[in-house]
Amino acid sequence: MNVLQNLQESLYKGFIDQAQHSGERFKPTLLVNNASENVLNTLLEELDHCQSFLFSVAFVTESGLATLKSHFLDLNRKGIKGRILTSTFLNFNQPKVFKELLKISNVEVRLANKKGFHSKGYIFNHDTHHSLIVGSSNLTANALKVNYEWNVKLTSLENGEIVNHFNEQFEDVWESSIPLTEEWIVHYENTYVPVQYSGEANTVTEFPGVYQPNAIEEALKITPNKMQVAALQEIQTVREAGNDKGLVISATGTGKTYLSAFDVRSFAPKRMLFIVHREQILQKAKSDFVQILGGVESDFGILSGSSRQTNARYLFATIQTISKEETLRQLAPEAFDYILIDEVHKAGAKSYQKVIDHFTPKFLMGMTATPERTDDFNIYELFDYNIAYEIRLQEALEEDMLCPFHYFGVTDMEYEEGVIDETTLFSKLVTQERVNHILQKIDYYGHSGESVRGLMFCSRKEEAEKLSLALNGRGLRTVALTGDHSQEERIRQVERLENGLLDYILTVDIFNEGIDIPSVNQVVMLRQTQSSIIFIQQLGRGLRKHNSKEYVTIIDFIGNYKNNYLIPIALSGDRSQNKDNIRRHMKDTSYIKGVSTVNFEEIAKNRVFNAISRSNLTDLKLLREAYVELKNRIGEVPRLHDFLIHNSIDPLVIVQKHVTYYRFLLRLKEIEEVLSIYEEQVLTMLSQEVLNGKRKHEILLLDRLLKEERVSKESYLLQLREAGCTRDEETIRSVERILDLSFFNSGPQKKYGNRPIVVLDQHGDYTFNEEMAARIKSNHHFQEMLRDLVDTAMALSEAYSCEKALTLYKKYTRKDTCRLLNWHSDESSTMYGYKTKHGACPIFVTYHKNEEVESSVAYTEGFVNPEVFKWSTRSNRTLASEEVQKIIQAKELGIDLHLFVKKDDDEGTDFYYLGEVTPDKNAIEQSTMSDKNGKEIPVVHMHLVMEKSLESKLYHYISNEVS
Repeated sequence: MNVLQNLQESLYKGFIDQAQHSGERFKPTLLVNNASENVLNTLLEELDHCQSFLFSVAFVTESGLATLKSHFLDLNRKGIKGRILTSTFLNFNQPKVFKELLKISNVEVRLANKKGFHSKGYIFNHDTHHSLIVGSSNLTANALKVNYEWNVKLTSLENGEIVNHFNEQFEDVWESSIPLTEEWIVHYENTYVPVQYSGEANTVTEFPGVYQPNAIEEALKITPNKMQVAALQEIQTVREAGNDKGLVISATGTGKTYLSAFDVRSFAPKRMLFIVHREQILQKAKSDFVQILGGVESDFGILSGSSRQTNARYLFATIQTISKEETLRQLAPEAFDYILIDEVHKAGAKSYQKVIDHFTPKFLMGMTATPERTDDFNIYELFDYNIAYEIRLQEALEEDMLCPFHYFGVTDMEYEEGVIDETTLFSKLVTQERVNHILQKIDYYGHSGESVRGLMFCSRKEEAEKLSLALNGRGLRTVALTGDHSQEERIRQVERLENGLLDYILTVDIFNEGIDIPSVNQVVMLRQTQSSIIFIQQLGRGLRKHNSKEYVTIIDFIGNYKNNYLIPIALSGDRSQNKDNIRRHMKDTSYIKGVSTVNFEEIAKNRVFNAISRSNLTDLKLLREAYVELKNRIGEVPRLHDFLIHNSIDPLVIVQKHVTYYRFLLRLKEIEEVLSIYEEQVLTMLSQEVLNGKRKHEILLLDRLLKEERVSKESYLLQLREAGCTRDEETIRSVERILDLSFFNSGPQKKYGNRPIVVLDQHGDYTFNEEMAARIKSNHHFQEMLRDLVDTAMALSEAYSCEKALTLYKKYTRKDTCRLLNWHSDESSTMYGYKTKHGACPIFVTYHKNEEVESSVAYTEGFVNPEVFKWSTRSNRTLASEEVQKIIQAKELGIDLHLFVKKDDDEGTDFYYLGEVTPDKNAIEQSTMSDKNGKEIPVVHMHLVMEKSLESKLYHYISNEVS
């Protein structure tokens, strides 16, 4: 279908009749911000694939511009330029945003010399058409991601009147506008008078620290925020249930100290003990409690070093001091009726155990942002598995509890010897070229606020020290802090940073936690990601809100590190170990809520994708760690279903590697052998064929049989209808063939026990076979494992349609399609690229073929656009070939053509389902290609028109070749 025809149909659908069947690509669209979409996504989609662009926006904020910076950089690499027309209307645009605009070398900026300039429009010029986004959104992060906005996206060909009218208006204002220059900015700074305007800018929520109460009645005026109210209720529920311990898991920067102070205020203990692991935290914690609790100064005391105020009602102590024998001897076990331990994941240490064993409080509260540890200490057990409250990074962002961030995965240096990786010599990390590269990136991506207050995390002490010297030689004010420096020196340098006497502190790992510098507005990561926990700890250093910043910039230098795959895992919080999930989090970052964004430069993004492909996420060590963490959390051997409930490993990852969960548990020595050979064969079949949830029909029947032993076919069909599932005879017969094993070839049948699992008797009832029914009754382990497997499969099936055989954009193997298209047997081994049978023809394409593929199968295939796929038949086929004619005449013959595509062989045997397709009979041709011997053989090429325009992120993920 050509662009003109597609546009005509789309306009008819958009403006005349919404029932008109047409492609999605060019239809007029209303762009809004909600939970599932935002204006920014469409803007970036257009920007990333245009040939040039024009923005006409009255208002621009630093945060709004930050959302586009990495994309502008990628366009610059491709030689693509744009123009931005903005204004000084209402003095909304601050002088600094104009400085940031001037950094973008491929964008020309001018100031509209027109009174009341208030336009909001974006024009993108593509090879075949123009796109326009016009409406209410200025170039601000709030307008593009969270505000209630209305914008219309329209498409026009070059001769269209509407696009010409927009262009004329733009050019008319552009010609009379003022070029943005450094001289103009200096003049604007000198005359700029900021206006009090709350409609567009982010408001910075102050913590209660803005108050200076001196009395209890003043303190009581400070009330908890939304998260704290919910947390306090849940903590109280834990106590009301008779528990004397509670664990709070709360992301860095969400106000754990204030939360604990509010709970102490509610509990009203006679005496309270607050334990921290670093002295520099004590005074801040004490100050926070003073403001929430009020009262006289003498009620609050410090126990650390030379300060021994042990008689204070509210005592704040370091673990180093309070764990000493002479200190504990002075304090009775019942001295405190409320004890708080900050950063409680460290409580496995002997010093903590000593203190916990000594005291007998009425309530023990533990607080941490990272309960998942690898030191074999079970923090959950310490608190009797009472998780009083839990809020992770993604939820905290959604609740606007943290400072928004803009994460930039940027490209690290590349030398003649290659890209920086784990083996790079230290000398290469501190060359003049790399220093230049670092300075260029931190300047380009910038920071919120007038002056930078930054942290740089380096890979080793020597790097931090040498880089600090090199940066100081370039005019920056930096210092390197390592484990060799005293607490006093660390505190002194942090104060210098906060007071604007330093630009950066360079460190290795000592600031991962236990440090509070709210004014930090830039975090630079110059080391590989070793763990998702450390990544979030370091990112979290900038997430505290502060009135000097609107957002924090995170700049992550990405080399060829094998652990790059941990970046999307850490940002998304996804612990499934499922590569498809991780890839999805790279191409769709909607898990980051609010105005925060995640951005990767194209080369850096490709390096992460490469790391995902190379990684071994099913390594036993990784699976064991995740298993132990979950076991610690729930206090018992997890069921397979528990991994889903607690967002842990994807159950399919476990059975992919270990065949069954039972076999995995045996490998970990968590259980004894409790199943017979046949029982394990049944579990193998259900784990490999049913657990994935791709068809709910088998799961519903198994679920009923586990409860009722006998199910009539009539009641089963009724159940399918109530569940909204297809119930045609072919589908029912397919379900029966799966469960009686007749669908499978002899090899799998033998592996699965060589006898039907479910039989349909002469009365029209489904039952388990006799042996299986007997074993379910006699072996409760087998029964529980079946129940667990069916529960897990039921939960996984929610991701798939029950009304259609195949769900758009889900992944399927050739074997899956044989089953779901109701084929009588598994013919995947002879399907190859496509096969027509039973009124269906699945077509499988590997988009980026291996270089070693023989020329006779290395066809030229690919997307023409998001609605058309250029496809080639097998070699040695002509237009007259029967199999080719069946595809060309598919509609007339009643054959459904289904297109499945995977990016490359690194994605395994699963293909994305892109929906039904129809051959464009005007774009079918026979040509020739060379076989491996150089002989010319025939092949047929055709355009397949997709029923639904391909979702843009998936389209570009598949089509972009990873380099």
